[in-house]
Amino acid sequence: MAGIIIIGAGPGIGRSVALRFAREGLPVALISRTGGTVGAEVAARGVRTLTHRADAADEDALRAALDEAVDAFGPPDVVVYNVALIRPDALGELDGDALRHAWTVNVGGAIVAAAHVLPGMARRGGGTFVVTGGMPEPKPEYVSLSLGKAAVRTLVDLLDRRFGPAGAHVATVTVAGPVAPGTPFDPDDIADRFWQLHTQPRAHRQREIVVSGEPAVVPVD
Repeated sequence: MAGIIIIGAGPGIGRSVALRFAREGLPVALISRTGGTVGAEVAARGVRTLTHRADAADEDALRAALDEAVDAFGPPDVVVYNVALIRPDALGELDGDALRHAWTVNVGGAIVAAAHVLPGMARRGGGTFVVTGGMPEPKPEYVSLSLGKAAVRTLVDLLDRRFGPAGAHVATVTVAGPVAPGTPFDPDDIADRFWQLHTQPRAHRQREIVVSGEPAVVPVD
């Protein structure tokens, strides 16, 4: 069983997604900038676990981390890009270097990861690539993040058109509010949406699930 690679495996959504997939017995490879304790929590569930420190803004480091995960567990069943630079900035507040860095973190790393893993998924005729989205409505006090989240939503659209017909499932879980336990944006509840996307039958795949804070509507057949 090849398992899941999570890029951006800190506390919050990354941790909850790791534990959710570990509950299903999938090996878990965690890539994060600072390391942390998530790997130990996942390993305690009795699944194979790999932790790699890498900055998603560093293309060479990110590719090396992805290759290490593949060497350890084989081609992944699931890859999650859960990285964002979340900070308030109004129009004109950031200089060019800061804007480029925000773009690299919010969008560029997702492009690198997708280019690294999706062709293989398409060749195998299956696999899931999910980006954690947000900001369904742009906010003028979060200019760089609003632009980044709009861009990754478009990226998911493009990737789905390119790789979806070959069997890869490309999607986004768009979180419309601040993530915190015990709220309508509880990370454990959000993690269930990632599992939902991964397990959807091909004929009923969704490109986007929006976590709006409202109760989820479950379709009735």
